[in-house]
Amino acid sequence: MDEQRSWASFAGRLASDVVECVDLDQEPHRLAETGPWFIVVDFEAFGRGGRARAWRFAHVSDGVPPGDLAPSGTAWRGPEPTSWRSSLDRDAYQAAVRRVHDHVREGTVYQVNVCRVLQAPLPLVHDGGTPVEPDAAALAARLAAGNPAPYGAGVHVPASSGVEPVWVVSASPELYLSLDGGALASGPIKGTARTAAGLTDKDRAENVMITDLVRNDLQRVCTPGTVAVTDLLGLEEHPGLVHLVSRVRGALAPEVAAAEDRWGQVLGATFPPGSVSGAPKSSALRIIDELETAPRGPYCGAVGWVDGDCAELAVGIRTFWWERGPRDDGVLRFGTGAGITWDSDPVAEWRETELKAERLVGLASATVTAPESNLWRSGRHCPR
Repeated sequence: MDEQRSWASFAGRLASDVVECVDLDQEPHRLAETGPWFIVVDFEAFGRGGRARAWRFAHVSDGVPPGDLAPSGTAWRGPEPTSWRSSLDRDAYQAAVRRVHDHVREGTVYQVNVCRVLQAPLPLVHDGGTPVEPDAAALAARLAAGNPAPYGAGVHVPASSGVEPVWVVSASPELYLSLDGGALASGPIKGTARTAAGLTDKDRAENVMITDLVRNDLQRVCTPGTVAVTDLLGLEEHPGLVHLVSRVRGALAPEVAAAEDRWGQVLGATFPPGSVSGAPKSSALRIIDELETAPRGPYCGAVGWVDGDCAELAVGIRTFWWERGPRDDGVLRFGTGAGITWDSDPVAEWRETELKAERLVGLASATVTAPESNLWRSGRHCPR
């Protein structure tokens, strides 16, 4: 087997042969240099224990078809369907929903996004004694075929490259930020159901709350008076489900656009994305730390690219990430969650987390070719 190559892809842009990795917590100004830079930011980044990193590659091409995300001649070999475990089981998740109700009653918060992390063992394979990481390109191709997404992405820099490694594959439907011609935009998603008829007043109220929060975030770095909601409660259809999506846009303030650390300022004003944290954001993050038992990592963070005055970053939902263990073993993870408000029903919110995960986890599991398999829903806890 040939040595694994490093690559990154996002929404039709493909890069290969990594050159360097930059820590955005320490050097956000590097994003002003010639790119594109491919970015993966943990939900817990910027002072909360996570990482924010950007990689630059030697070769970049545009207009790559979704099925050709990266060079790979192998089929995806995922974990066994019964091997997935959840950081919060059904009872623990529903108890977390009730705890959010308590916080809403006390006036601490209006909404909190509560998530759980699924994980399954996926070890390295050995070729002539050489450990080889799972084929991220093969999983990206499978997701592109079975669950096409507007912000499909993958970034794989193997440890053997000598550059800071990363392994992330995403089928995100949600825009976190785009920058084009000085226009800064976001597309928060709140409200999920199997069909449009299944969307509720609670979904619509939740979307309006988060759209207002995103509007406030953008106002921190945009010219006063330019931030506007251009689309509210739009309906988008995706494989197996529908979403309510709103759009917010503003003109990036000239002093921010001209600053060497403009991306440090933009990320500082808007991260983590409002749709996966809650409102007010600071209070929601404290409650998330209280209730969740596993770090989200790239899930609910950001994945995308920055290239000078242009950028496109997705919210890292519908996202898999793999990490190597100390004995050439490894773990594949996937996050799922739901926005909790006063009107939330604990049973319904648990089911929403199942709905969001079932198709993707089915596609990523060994021998499972259809989303109908629910074998991964064992409900048992991950080791803590």
